[in-house]
Parts: sequence; C-alpha cells; structure tokens
Amino acid sequence: MRSRNALPRFSSLLCLLFLPTVFSSSPRPQWILQRVPVVLPQQTEARPDPQFLNPARLDVAFHCDPECHKKAPRPSYWDLRHHLAYETLHSNGELTETAIGIYGYNPSLSTSPAYSTGKTEQTHVRRKRQIFGHDGRFSIVGQNFLLQFPFSVAVKLSTGCSGTLVGDRHVLTAAHCVHDGKNYVKGAQKLRVGFLKPKLDARHSPIFFPSNFTNHVEGGPGQYAPPISDKMKFQWIRARRTHVPKGWIKGTANDIGMDYDYALLELKKPHKRRHMKLGVSPPAQRLPGRRVHFSGFDNDRLGQLVYRFCRAGEETSDLLYQHCDAQPGASGSGVYARMWNGRRRRWERKVIGVFSGHQSVERQGASHEFNVAVRITPLKYAQICYWIKGNFVDCREG
Repeated sequence: MRSRNALPRFSSLLCLLFLPTVFSSSPRPQWILQRVPVVLPQQTEARPDPQFLNPARLDVAFHCDPECHKKAPRPSYWDLRHHLAYETLHSNGELTETAIGIYGYNPSLSTSPAYSTGKTEQTHVRRKRQIFGHDGRFSIVGQNFLLQFPFSVAVKLSTGCSGTLVGDRHVLTAAHCVHDGKNYVKGAQKLRVGFLKPKLDARHSPIFFPSNFTNHVEGGPGQYAPPISDKMKFQWIRARRTHVPKGWIKGTANDIGMDYDYALLELKKPHKRRHMKLGVSPPAQRLPGRRVHFSGFDNDRLGQLVYRFCRAGEETSDLLYQHCDAQPGASGSGVYARMWNGRRRRWERKVIGVFSGHQSVERQGASHEFNVAVRITPLKYAQICYWIKGNFVDCREG
C-alpha cells in the first residue's frame, strides 16, 4: 500500500505541471550562445603513482557561504592557468600532469572569484541536513521511464557517487568522487561506471508513460501516474582515463574551495546511449521558472534513480546555491536546464553544473544551509569540451 507521505509529493508535482500555463504568454527562455576562450594542453609530465588509500567521501561539506566566496579576490590569469592544469589517472595506475594555456580569455566572462579556505564568521557547524523541510525527491522506476531521456543519462560510479553522460564515452562527475584533495581514493584506479537496466522478471509488468512525460515534469501541463517498482540491475563499464583539475588538488576535502569540484571520465568503450549536451551556465534569473534539475543515486534509496527539481538560489561566478533535496550518493550528478535553441529551433537540455555537496554555516546565531553545484563557466566549458572532443574548434560556442 502506498505511503501517505508520498501523496503530498505527487500533489506538489501536479502543481508544478500546471504552473507554466499561467506564464504561457511569456517569451521562451533561450540558450544564448557565446564565444568561449580556448584552453589547450601544453606540456605533460609523469607524476608519482597514487596510493588509493582512503575511501571516497560522499558527504563532503564546505563552510564558505556565498558571502565568503563573493569576498574572495579574483584569480589572476596565472592563477587560472594553475587551477585549470589537470592530472590524468590512467587505468594502469599511471598518473600524468598537464599544463595548459588560455587564449582569447575575457575577464568579464571569466570564472570565479578564487576560493577561500573557509575562515568565515562561524561558531560551530551543526549536523548536515540535505533535505530541506518536506522531502521533494521522486524515485524514478519502471523500465520504460528509466530508459527514457533525460533520466537515461544518469549513471552510478563504483566509488558510490553519480555521474552524467556528456559524450559517446564520457561521464561528468564531481572531483571528490575520485580524489580527496590529497590523493586518489580507493577504487579510483579500477573505476567503473554503472548503467541502470531492467532485470527481466515475468512477475512485474512494464509501465508506460506518455512519450513527452519528461517535458511535463520540466514545465508543461500533463497527467502524472505514480510509478510502481520494477527490478533493475547495473551494467558496468570500466573507465580508461580520469581528468581532475589542479584547482581541486590542494588539501583536505573540507579545506579547499568547491569551484573546481568536477572531473571527467573516459570509458573504455562507447555506452551506446543518448548523452546530454554541455552548456555554459546562464544566470539563475534566466532559467525557466528559475529552476534546475538533476537525477542521481542517493544512498538512502539503494538501486533507485532519484530525480529532483528546485528553484535556484544565490550564485557566485563559479557556484550555484539551491535547496534541492539530496543525500550522499547524489554527488556528481549533472545539474541541467531545458531551454529553447533559437538557431536549431528546438528545445534542448544542457548540463550547466555538477552537484557537489552541502554547506551549513552558523553566522551571527543563525544557521544558513545550502546544497551547492559547481557552475560550468566559459573556461570550464572550454576545458571539459576539449577533454571530450580532443580539439578546440568544436568548443568555441557554449
């Protein structure tokens, strides 16, 4: 019998489905393409082999709030070159470090204020909460639904995090899922990526949803039928290479900034699924309904894909703050938005950030709590796109 606690969640979703009809006369929110800088690899050198000693921390928390980040000094050109240099972990355990050059860099479009080490006015940090009030997450189950875009782009990492397909064999995730700030975590060398697939069982019937149901969830009117449970399993593919920016590799996980908490995995073989495009993160006020969406594998719902959406809150050049309900395991999920592509004359979803972790700060007797995503800035777009494409020509417009 369905829990009574589930009913308010379905009601809130139904409210969301019908809200956009009120604003139907407003202009379409559009992706605005912009020229981005070029981030090119220069010199690559071998590094000492990693140790792979510590398990990945899935509940990484940070104590520098939006004001703290906004007050930090803007990084220089040379700082950015250092932060965007990167390490590559190969599946045979070898490690290399690559210096980069930045060309066509425009400070007005640049990434972020540099991070701070979190020395804010704080008396103590209380127990981390990643559910804000009523739990607004939805478990996505049912064979047809799980295999339907955009839910089909969500994957699970063998270290316990989530990720998003952004290329034929590429997965975007959070850096802390593979590196703790000092070294690569246990399991990073033999990292695997899991694709949720149906386990055939005659006792369970597949459920069928309208072909455009995912559009309804993200902004169109429509009916919603609460899903039922189907048995699923993971199919795993090994990672060949893992890229981590040097901006993340500085110290313990709680002492470094969140600005560079992203990593890209290259799989050993193509995954043969539709992937999501990468996009430069627009200002929050330009997002449809000012909402963001992401799906991941939260630890409190083992084996289930969990979808959520919420209103984007404060933002800095590199970080987006929101109150999307999440639990450990969702780290690394691709935060996306759906807007109109005027050039192609169609709606497109693009990944504009990576869900990173939680911030809980006590300041002047009040508690301030956020869930935080790393925004894909023009420089980060140029870097990640180059990792995917292998050239800069296809990475000039984000």
